[in-house]
Amino acid sequence: MFFRAFIAALAVSFLTAPSVASTLTHFRSEAELDAYLKRLHAIVRPEPPAPPPPAVGGFEAVVTTAAKAPNADAAQPSITNNQEANVDEGDIVKMHGDTMVVLRRGRLFTVSLAGGAMRPIDRIDAYPPGVDANGDWYDEMLVSGDLIVVIGYSYARGGTEINRFHIGRDGHLSFVDAHQLRSNDYYSSRNYASRLVGHTLILYTPRYIDFGTPRLALPALRRWVRNRDGGTFERIGTAREVYLPPGLPDEQIDAIHTVVSCDVTAPDLRCKATSVLGPDGRTFYVSEHAVYVWLTPYWFERGANGRPSSLLYRLPLDGSAPQAVGVRGAPVDQFSFREDGALLHVLIRSETSGDAMWSSTRQEGVVGLLNLPLTSFGDGMHEADRHAYRTLPSPQGGRDFHDRFVGDYVLYGIGNGWGAPKEGAETLYAAPVRGGEVAELALGHGVDRIEVMGTGAVVVGGDDRNLYFSAVPLKDRPSLGDRYVLEGAAQSETRSHGFFFSPDAGADSGLIGLPIARPGRAGARQLIENAAAVMFLRYQGGRFRGLGELGSRPQDAVPDDCAASCVDWYGNARPIFLRGRILALMGYELVEGAIDADAIRETARTDFTPGKGR
Repeated sequence: MFFRAFIAALAVSFLTAPSVASTLTHFRSEAELDAYLKRLHAIVRPEPPAPPPPAVGGFEAVVTTAAKAPNADAAQPSITNNQEANVDEGDIVKMHGDTMVVLRRGRLFTVSLAGGAMRPIDRIDAYPPGVDANGDWYDEMLVSGDLIVVIGYSYARGGTEINRFHIGRDGHLSFVDAHQLRSNDYYSSRNYASRLVGHTLILYTPRYIDFGTPRLALPALRRWVRNRDGGTFERIGTAREVYLPPGLPDEQIDAIHTVVSCDVTAPDLRCKATSVLGPDGRTFYVSEHAVYVWLTPYWFERGANGRPSSLLYRLPLDGSAPQAVGVRGAPVDQFSFREDGALLHVLIRSETSGDAMWSSTRQEGVVGLLNLPLTSFGDGMHEADRHAYRTLPSPQGGRDFHDRFVGDYVLYGIGNGWGAPKEGAETLYAAPVRGGEVAELALGHGVDRIEVMGTGAVVVGGDDRNLYFSAVPLKDRPSLGDRYVLEGAAQSETRSHGFFFSPDAGADSGLIGLPIARPGRAGARQLIENAAAVMFLRYQGGRFRGLGELGSRPQDAVPDDCAASCVDWYGNARPIFLRGRILALMGYELVEGAIDADAIRETARTDFTPGKGR
């Protein structure tokens, strides 16, 4: 009841009368858009606060330097821990037939897995030839057909990069072209900037409005031209692809948020852009049918009656017009969303500003569940019905909040995040999405990761000594199942892609892989330290069984002469399950294992460090 009372007590910034239109209103002409931007420019604004550093001290300096097509690779098994079926996410490792492609510290590498072997083939810079990539970050990679798409951000040239490379059947690489989107840094410590639906690349980019030159916030694309600084930026779309922020005061319009879609297989890259205006705090989520962008004032800026007003945009992937609805609070990250038929479920907190940069580590306040009918979206001139919100128990403490929709439940709790592991018995909350009693499960460890495991979930977290895996069966009612303790360790990857559950056919059983560090360490150390090993568990018959580890050999490491992207913002280690093979990627090392007598043993190893042994 408290959350509904909290919602009702807020001053409503949006009109509560029924919407008179079913979609958002776009600008009718460039002149109308110019006039609106000029009006924004006239507003006297306070100096914006400086963005906070990462959650753990000592890393601040790194930041400052720093219509659906059929999928040709549908038969290719995914090795990425994607949130949504049929929506691939950018990652540091992908497959192209029998060739593994790895994005590592500003370079692309290929390793042949043909014939059961592991043989390094080729490498190439992940940026255009002749470019000074100092200050550039190459974060994510996708594969479509025979094209590799690298997504990065350049502080030197200012914008999001889309770099394309051709990969041959023999695994050899060649540069195709490079394009740059005018944007600010898309980085999120939890989310990924790129998705691939069929052959369509979907990118989210923010652009904070410079009110001296507001038109420079509009989306634009340029092609890299060899031996020159770059081509000329050309606007993507027109004023009719820029949508008004209904109901929001001009004072809260701080950014233009753009969703870009490109056919990555087209000989000449052509992209479309849809832009919405609003405050600068954001979280975005991509389902198989739409992109959702939730906007809320950044760093808890206050709106009417001391509370921020938020907007939730829905941008359909079929090309139809965007819609919006007024909302309250904000999600923590993309895992706070699930599109479920005619409903959108969103877990929210009353005091958070989305997942830009490290915002997801700074949230507090009341927890609620928004069950929003898709028919609620319209021209944005009304708020979500107050009865669509449901109060949920709120965890105590100010550490990292994690959540995940699993089956008919949403699970959530708090953990250590990027901080050092701490002692503390935490509670896992399991709320039925369609109403009912919330289960409160005493874990005995933190909630640093919630993953789908068959019809249930596994919760991974640590204390100041050990790493724990707790099974959470959900078939009858939420309960605590088996628990596995890995002594003297911590997970070495906090991003969702560091984990993988490979299910057995038709059963609630399978193999788990997760990179680990020894001894336990602060999560932020993942930026500059490799995993010690990738550990493997079997879950079968409701029980965990430890299988052992495939370890790295740091004593064999040699300098790699890194020239770009020399901090592992998106991780460096992955468990990989591929056609019955079990592999562990740890930096430049790729190790294969086989399970004998309930234990994993190493069967092969290769090291593709630049210049090593080649």
